[in-house]
Amino acid sequence: MMIKHTWPLALGAAALAFSINASAADAIRVAYAGSMGVVMDKHLGPAFAEAEHLDYQGQGEGAYGLARLLASKKAVADVFVSITPGPIEILQKAGLVDHAIPVASTRMVIAYNPKSRFAADFASNSQSWWKVLQQPGLRFGRTDAATDPQGQNIIFTVQLAEKYYKQPGLAQQLLGDVRNPQQVFGEGGLLSRLESGQLDAASGYESATLSARLPYVALPDEINLSNPVYAKDWYNTTSLSITDGTGKTQTLTPQPLVFYAAVLKNAPDGGQAQKFVDFMLSPAGQKLFEQNGYGKPKGEAL
Repeated sequence: MMIKHTWPLALGAAALAFSINASAADAIRVAYAGSMGVVMDKHLGPAFAEAEHLDYQGQGEGAYGLARLLASKKAVADVFVSITPGPIEILQKAGLVDHAIPVASTRMVIAYNPKSRFAADFASNSQSWWKVLQQPGLRFGRTDAATDPQGQNIIFTVQLAEKYYKQPGLAQQLLGDVRNPQQVFGEGGLLSRLESGQLDAASGYESATLSARLPYVALPDEINLSNPVYAKDWYNTTSLSITDGTGKTQTLTPQPLVFYAAVLKNAPDGGQAQKFVDFMLSPAGQKLFEQNGYGKPKGEAL
């Protein structure tokens, strides 16, 4: 059994293809939202590979960017696991996915480095986290809203916080431009930068933050995008305009923070792909999700 992941996607199309030297019959290739790195590469992937006596290869990066690469055939995988429906819709439009199944859920948090000089402020002032983020010298990180749902979700969260805390202009003060180069990093390396001390705080999903064993500030349901009760009448009062790689501008609204898994139609091994999706939904797979900070699946198949 071999366990391997390839990094980083940002190096270009040549670096994106799965490079394991194994036939389709003895390998499972999983492309996943980058925040899932720990649960995929250390838990779900190895457990499935051991049970099925095959090799596992995982590829994690911003879900929108990864979905576009799969749709353009610049990367090939057996299974795609996304957060939010948006990236799945790209593959549905490309004719590579019929449906996707909810496998887990999460919520937005503000993660911080326990050794940061601002750590005590986050721990003692969790209700006013937005004030802590405005302190001079604090280094905050997030992902690219053009390629990653988490990058979009932190913008939605702060926009909602602006209204929830009645702080006009808060989003601009905390985030600056949508693609502020001082804050935006690739999803696969964001928490690593936080752990190493390059950042004091970062946007995060509770699931990934717990998996990385980092402290975090829990946010109210009104702004953490986790509660379907608020989806229509509150979450959707905010929006974001994004220009994608083709120059097309889209206006986006928040989507539920649910992880969806899909078998790709051009999967090298569709049989093993379906087995992997089934494994994620099995009691053993759900236990691994739970142990790594993920919530239960929510909602219906896409």
